[in-house]
Amino acid sequence: MRKLFVIPAFLLVAMVACNSGTEQNTNTDSAAAATTEHNMEDMTAGEAVAPLPAIPDGAKVYFKNVKDGETVSSPLKLEFGVDKMTVAKKAPDSKIEEGIGHHHLLIDAGDSIPAGTVIPDDSTHIHYGGGQTEATVNLTPGKHTLTLQFGDAIHRSYGAPLASTITVTVK
Repeated sequence: MRKLFVIPAFLLVAMVACNSGTEQNTNTDSAAAATTEHNMEDMTAGEAVAPLPAIPDGAKVYFKNVKDGETVSSPLKLEFGVDKMTVAKKAPDSKIEEGIGHHHLLIDAGDSIPAGTVIPDDSTHIHYGGGQTEATVNLTPGKHTLTLQFGDAIHRSYGAPLASTITVTVK
């Protein structure tokens, strides 16, 4: 009678142990899939992605109200500028059009994202897909690198030509 309880208990423990490893891998894969899905949310399976639009001559992005090397207070209001491009709210159909895009703010995350790379969406890569041209950010005291990065309708970076980096010191 005692053996009857031991065998099912052993099988239950073995199944749980095997399943927990699979679940962990599934969660990791789900996180990666969710990130890809979020960035290409309106694409359908097998659909070709349009090439990154050309950057018009003279196009640039910049911080309108904060200069490189400036000492600032937190929260910090930032005003974003762009020349020769149009800031637009991310269209529901994620239609990629030349000369149109939106801002992203990189906080202590490098000086640009390589052209054509989907910009991450996390606490150091902030998306302004609503067409925002200003934002208020909270920064800890100390030195911070802020990069304004322009991206297309599906959050692909236009690269260094449409990025501007400054360093500020928060008092």
